[in-house]
Amino acid sequence: MSREVHQFATSLTYGDAISNEMMEIRRTLRGQGIRSEIFVRFFDPRMAQHALDYRKYRMFSSPENVVIFHFSIGSPVSKLFFRIPDKKIMIYHNITPHTFFLDTHRILTRECYKGRLELKLFRDKTDLALGDSEFNRLELEQAGYPRTGILPIMLNLDPFKKPGDPVVSGLFPERKWTVLFVGRIIPNKKFEDLIKCFHLYKSLFHSDSRLILAGDFRGMERYWGGLKRMVDDLQLEDVIFTGHIPFSELVAYYDLADVYLSLSEHEGFGVPLLEAFAKNIPVVAYAAGAVEETMNGGGILVRRKDLLRTAGLLEALRTDGGISESVVAAQRKALEKYDPTQTASILMEHIDRVSEA
Repeated sequence: MSREVHQFATSLTYGDAISNEMMEIRRTLRGQGIRSEIFVRFFDPRMAQHALDYRKYRMFSSPENVVIFHFSIGSPVSKLFFRIPDKKIMIYHNITPHTFFLDTHRILTRECYKGRLELKLFRDKTDLALGDSEFNRLELEQAGYPRTGILPIMLNLDPFKKPGDPVVSGLFPERKWTVLFVGRIIPNKKFEDLIKCFHLYKSLFHSDSRLILAGDFRGMERYWGGLKRMVDDLQLEDVIFTGHIPFSELVAYYDLADVYLSLSEHEGFGVPLLEAFAKNIPVVAYAAGAVEETMNGGGILVRRKDLLRTAGLLEALRTDGGISESVVAAQRKALEKYDPTQTASILMEHIDRVSEA
């Protein structure tokens, strides 16, 4: 097998789920004695030591190398990737359908539309195309990729075992039953449904509760502004928008949470679901996209968008400790699928498959 396996991506971002996976893949490869670097166009300054400029890859390129490309939209990185003579693996993390952004973000609407068209252009230019879920793999197959497979997202959940930022805990000294959602403030995540569901819950079931929406709204100010107006119109208290937060603060918000609620309508995977699993927080999630597959038998799936019934389900978790305990136990079992030893073995099988072809 080739002793060099490198990764391509548009960007390497601090705290981003895909960037975290890239770091975990590199750690795994280096642990196998394989030379491995990450080549990107953009990087967060905090990640500078881990990134190389993608334009320098020509000095590394060889037909014996394997290059793993994390597919994204509209990037010159993809143009270089598909021109090099190296063996090629593409990982598809999903592109949200453009229809979710028609009313909020014209540029993102265009880029997502173009991205899904672009996906079809590369089907004869890769040796293997991987989805991090069967949901994503099926999209690749439907796009015409002849060789596909699954690589469950490679996670390192150990950092979530460390204490969170004590300042966050200090900001919320009062003990309130807390509903949490983590994710970028973007229309497909359906933050409006989270707010409506919480309004029903707080009004009808438990007034001493709060909703924390932990995610970056930069670039989505129009959508975020509409959400804030909704909160005001409902005269709804105890809704917290955190904005972009560092990792230590994210852990602190998980520590505050009593339940994790997702009503997103498009998920190619859903890493925060597993982060909540790791924090032993019961998860209630709408079964959209790859959510059911990601949860792997853990948590509680909601198959129909009935916000009143969902609010009632939250109350059942609050008042019946037996339900909550059984949900958390199933979530711990579900995490076995993402054990680093197991996902590392799957990664190496895919690399061997391409190297030996």
